[in-house]
Amino acid sequence: MKWGYTIKKLSLIIFVLLISTALFAGDEVTVSFHNFPWKTSMEAFKARMGNPVHTEEFNGFQSLVYEDVSMSGYKAYMVAYFSKNGLEGGAYYFNTNNLEELMMCYAAVQRELVAQFGPTPPAPAGRYEELLRELRAYETCWNLPGGYVHLKVNTRRSDPVTLWISFPTLTSLLDG
Repeated sequence: MKWGYTIKKLSLIIFVLLISTALFAGDEVTVSFHNFPWKTSMEAFKARMGNPVHTEEFNGFQSLVYEDVSMSGYKAYMVAYFSKNGLEGGAYYFNTNNLEELMMCYAAVQRELVAQFGPTPPAPAGRYEELLRELRAYETCWNLPGGYVHLKVNTRRSDPVTLWISFPTLTSLLDG
């Protein structure tokens, strides 16, 4: 009897998420990285953020690494990726001290992203097929016209909470 209640409750939650997604889909959402618009020059980025602790160049992209950046109330390493066109994407790797803090961090960041981008849409074929595995509850993605946003954590491998955000140009390049 408890399973019947759980399945009904889950069905209701899925229905509400689908309706919310449909209603939210009409709104235009701006995707940016650390409040910088896409294609911001590296010089403008550094002027506001200061000098990075590390830089690296790979395949025509320059990455700038910053440590102790505040995001959603947590400290994180931040990596910003630039092409010759400017800012193309970035990632946050959150510093947490234990499993409880890790899960609290994931939940807090996820809440903020859902508030900003709406509930995640149902998983279409392609990129999201990977997410149809056991740890799906710990991955949340938005593939929006203005950018791709992917929040994840893997507690089995002790990976940090990671938030990836990329401009459509970089996203399509990564997709091949």
